[in-house]
This record gives sequence, C-alpha cells and structure tokens, in this order.
Amino acid sequence: MNDSVVELHNLRPGLTIGEDIYVNTHFPIVKKDTDLTIEHIEVLRVFNVKKVKVIELNRVNSVQIEVENSRHEELNAQNLVSNEGHVPIPLQTSYLEAVNKFKKEYVKWKAGTKLDIANVRAFIVPLLKQIDGSETNLIFLSDFFDTNDYLYHHSIAVGLIAFSIGRKLNFSLGESLQLGLAGTLIDSGMAKIESSINVKSTVLSEMEYSEVKKHPIYSYQMVKDSPLIRTEMKLAILQHHERLDGSGYPRGDKQKNVLLHSQILALADVYHAMTSDRYYRSKESPFKVLQFLREEEFGKFDINLIDTLYHVIGKLSLGTEVKLSNGIKGVVIFIHQDAPFRPIVKLYDNESTLDLTKQRDITINTIF
Repeated sequence: MNDSVVELHNLRPGLTIGEDIYVNTHFPIVKKDTDLTIEHIEVLRVFNVKKVKVIELNRVNSVQIEVENSRHEELNAQNLVSNEGHVPIPLQTSYLEAVNKFKKEYVKWKAGTKLDIANVRAFIVPLLKQIDGSETNLIFLSDFFDTNDYLYHHSIAVGLIAFSIGRKLNFSLGESLQLGLAGTLIDSGMAKIESSINVKSTVLSEMEYSEVKKHPIYSYQMVKDSPLIRTEMKLAILQHHERLDGSGYPRGDKQKNVLLHSQILALADVYHAMTSDRYYRSKESPFKVLQFLREEEFGKFDINLIDTLYHVIGKLSLGTEVKLSNGIKGVVIFIHQDAPFRPIVKLYDNESTLDLTKQRDITINTIF
C-alpha cells in the first residue's frame, strides 16, 4: 500500500513505519521499516508522538494480528480509564532512559567527579531486572544508535547483554546483576581519554591507539575502591579487552588467566561494537557478527559463550520471520546444524527459497 500518515490511536501491530522517527534526539526512537509491535506503540505514546507515516502491512498471520490488536486495546483502555493504573514501561523506553542517565554520570566523570557506583546501580539494576525471566531477545539493541552518543548506548547495551548471558549460564540473580553492572562500567575509563580521540572519524594514530588501550586500566582504577562491586568483577573490567589466545590488552592474559566473567564482558563488548554504527564504519548485522566471531575470531572467544550469546540475541527456529540484508522478508524453513546463522529462507516476495550457506553475500539483518 502507499505511504500514509496514521494517528497514534489508530496504529496497530503489523504496520510498517515509513520513516525514522526522531523526538529531539540524534537517534530515531523507532527506525524506518520497523514492523510495529505493542512495545513500539507504547514507546511512541511515552514520547508523545501524535502521527507517524506507515508504508505497508507486515505479512504475519491474521490471527496473530487480532491477538496483538486485542492486547493493544487492553493497554489503551488501561491508559484511558485511570491514570493510577499500572501500565508496564516498554523495555525500549527503559533502555533509552538508562542511556540518558548514564550520559549524565559520564559527563560528571569527565569533569573530574569521582565515579559513584550507587548512582549507576540505581538505574541499571531496575533495567536488568526488567528483562530477567522474560523471553525478550536483545537483537533490538542494534536498532538504537547515535554515533555522537555511541559510548552511552554501548555501556548500557553491554550491561544488558552480559547480564543476559549470565542468566543463560544459570548464574544467580545476584552474580548476574553484578556482571551487568560491570558491563555498564567497562568503558568508564574513557572519561580519562582526550575527547578528540573518542570522536575521531579516521583511523587512530599509533600514539592515539596506545592511549585508548589504557582505558581498561582507568576503568579499573575508578571502581577498585568501591565495596558495591565484587573483586572478580573489578578484574573482569580490567580484562575486558583480553583474549583467550593472548592477543588482547592491557596485559596479554590468555586461556585460564582470563576469568569467565572477563570473557563474557569481552564478547558483549565486541558484539555490540560491531553491530553499531561508528564514525569510521557502518554496523554489521547481528547474525553476520555472530558468524564472524565464531569463524574468523576462532581461538579468541569461547565457542560456548558465542552460542549462549546467540540465544540471548534471538535464536533462529523454524518459522522465525526474518528480514535479509537485501531488504527482502521471509521465513526460516530449515536450519543447518553446522551453520545455524545461515538457514534456508522461504522468501515472501516470490515464494522461492534461498539457502544462505550458498548465498554468502546475503545475511539475516533482523528477526520480527
């Protein structure tokens, strides 16, 4: 169908957004081509968006749309009947609020204020608990980005990913919360790095890169005296750029000398960095990054942790609807045991099938 402008109260799950939606931000709160869910509509409501452009109905089962519409109407009724009734805050909204709060803390560190972990815990722990026990996958993190505010998004995203990996590995809630807190603080030491280096759009000089490589040490120094974060988490912050093969920094630790917590933070850090737009390069799709980490970075990361991250981001299964890097949508109809990130997809546009193990230039961009 052609582009049309739809008022907020007429939006329904299954509609596809026709343009990036900005609300006094450098990044879109909802991106173009997003297939709307109830959570997206609630985000728009929270940001007081009145109208949006939509372009087409997503090809999903009509029964599913009716169920989503029913849930949407229930939420609408709760909002209209009473301001006192509790309506759950969408995860994306909580995420953006945490990013903004982290930014305020970081600005204070940049100005020389001592890092107060209690302040960070106050907004990151509720966010981590919000996703605990839910079936929410974190693939949406690659849709929230702003090159100017990358560091703040990255810190919150790493915390979420690390926490979720911990829970998938059956860590206790307390240990996982500590891991999420540590993930949020891995780059706090960047506040000690010259700002011009952080925003440089070209390749860093050898001297500049050497300075950046000091940030794990600075981060560790900023948290080492706090009783609010465990000793092993402090070491994990120091080690989050170490690699199992000894190729990392700042100390070149390897194998058993790299704590499991450190490996989790390292994997979360690299995954989110590669799936985010930066000044010097465009982002890669989540599944392409997972494949790269598993194959091209073999020996640097534990394969079992990569597989766990796969479950956190959004494990593919038969019937999963996907959007490919060429913009075409389809549904997964077969998963290769030795190449789970490259399934066979039945395409919606012409009903043909595409085996991604044979079509290497096409990858899965997202699931919906």
